[in-house]
Amino acid sequence: MARPRAVVLLSGGLDSATVLAIAVAGGFEAHALSVDYGQRHAAELDAARRVAHALGAASHRVATIDLGQFGGSALTDPTIAVPTDGPSAGIPVTYVPARNTLMLALALGWAEVLEARDLFVGVNAIDYSGYPDCRPAFVAAFEALANVATRAGVEGSRLRLHAPIIELDKAQIVKLGASLGVDYGLTVSCYQASPEGLACGRCEACRLRREGFARAGLPDPTRYAPPAP
Repeated sequence: MARPRAVVLLSGGLDSATVLAIAVAGGFEAHALSVDYGQRHAAELDAARRVAHALGAASHRVATIDLGQFGGSALTDPTIAVPTDGPSAGIPVTYVPARNTLMLALALGWAEVLEARDLFVGVNAIDYSGYPDCRPAFVAAFEALANVATRAGVEGSRLRLHAPIIELDKAQIVKLGASLGVDYGLTVSCYQASPEGLACGRCEACRLRREGFARAGLPDPTRYAPPAP
């Protein structure tokens, strides 16, 4: 029997790599979608290509949408510094306005063409930065939208949005991915990685990742940039 198709959003980071591995292990023909949205570095897209190949994605595409033209985030506007001094109150400046909504809309469009009924996204509401589009309420709302906004949904082929790590902490995610054969050395999570994919070790994404490996009791394969002299 043919495997059911799914579109998996793949950023190239730790969380999305784990979710791709979950989809593949779950028997899906997983089609990975990465988005070049105007982020300040391309290292994560290079990582996504490596991860898609290593985990056996049926295909991998990179869609382009320039959110940098709007700015409003430290991840798309080079004039806004990436925080490196620990968590701040409220939603941090690394939040990219509507990013997950836009990415999932692209994934939904491709899913319709593929006749896929399942979408996977690596959002997490435990060890995360407080982004509003990483919460269970967002996932439920987008799934409801998908089923009223598409031909598939209207014709009765229900679409499902899977967020399998949304209630796991970073250590649990790392352990799960390791059990599924994810090579986290291929991934890039840093908000300001070098062109070679070296992590800064100071931003919140780096801190959460490093703490996750430590709590999981597993070696951290992250390649860190040498400290500035």
